[in-house]
Amino acid sequence: MTLQFNEVITSEAQIREVLGEPTTRAREKVISTLDEHCRAFIRQSPFVLLASTDAQGRLDVSPKGDPPGFVQVLDERTLAIPDRLGNRRADTLINIAQTGRIGMLFLVPTKRETLRVNGRAQVVRDGWLREQLAMQGKQPDLAIVVEVDEAFIHCAKCMIRSQLWEPDAWGDASSLPSIAQVMLDHAKLAQRLEEVQEQIDISYGDNLYWGYRYYGLER
Repeated sequence: MTLQFNEVITSEAQIREVLGEPTTRAREKVISTLDEHCRAFIRQSPFVLLASTDAQGRLDVSPKGDPPGFVQVLDERTLAIPDRLGNRRADTLINIAQTGRIGMLFLVPTKRETLRVNGRAQVVRDGWLREQLAMQGKQPDLAIVVEVDEAFIHCAKCMIRSQLWEPDAWGDASSLPSIAQVMLDHAKLAQRLEEVQEQIDISYGDNLYWGYRYYGLER
């Protein structure tokens, strides 16, 4: 890192000096179980971001998506997340194996608030659970089971500022490069652009649940 900053905050006391203390409402909203409100939110959510860290403290955030309710609440303290077909990097799974910690952010389209859940995780292969998490007749090879430490609703200010769910505010994404072009440039692939795009199209179409064709592109 070459940039130099002269006013670096290095302690909670310095942060509090600038921001002050949280309100009682913000401090006390955290619960340690999944109540009816949390369960309802998770049932409606088709998309969750998983944050994990490895033994060296390196962080990763991975998106997971499926039809609403794909993350299952097993009881008031336990969640199960299927691991669908991907590129076998397994960043989240390996991090969990090393540290057993996870953070989750659940989104529901058009809902401005989000649900945050933090806890302890493990990677499992129990047949009954994999069968329960099957989609289109295909069981996941692995599942992530999370024991909840804390859960709380996150306010809508970030959604209001970003206008995330307001189509009229969306920019034109057509100027962004295709994933095929990005993969060629980042991975220095010895392939033609059209060939890479064809492989991506197959993985996006036929290989969501079945047919583990590995191109190193999906996750």
